[in-house]
Amino acid sequence: MLALASAVAAALVLTPVLVMAKNVGPVRAADTAKAALIGAGAALGLTLYLLATREQLLAIAVTLASLYPAIPVLLGIFVLHECLTLRRAVGLAAAGVAVVLLSSA
Repeated sequence: MLALASAVAAALVLTPVLVMAKNVGPVRAADTAKAALIGAGAALGLTLYLLATREQLLAIAVTLASLYPAIPVLLGIFVLHECLTLRRAVGLAAAGVAVVLLSSA
């Protein structure tokens, strides 16, 4: 149900933007597939978060959800082959330590 609500909300928000856009060229099938995959992932994430809160796993769900800044850093390193700087390494390590400390409390 939550996935359907997310899809409807996205359609309601994006439809006026697409109607008003004047410089939009044809959309490639690969881009459409990527957008659908991203949307499905977001819907799955919201659904799993809702289930975790209903099953009294809120502390774990909130801790893991707070790690969202680490995901783009990891994707940048592994997918885009960006450099792992000292600052990024320290941030990732601190995030990992925070998860361990919060989940064991």
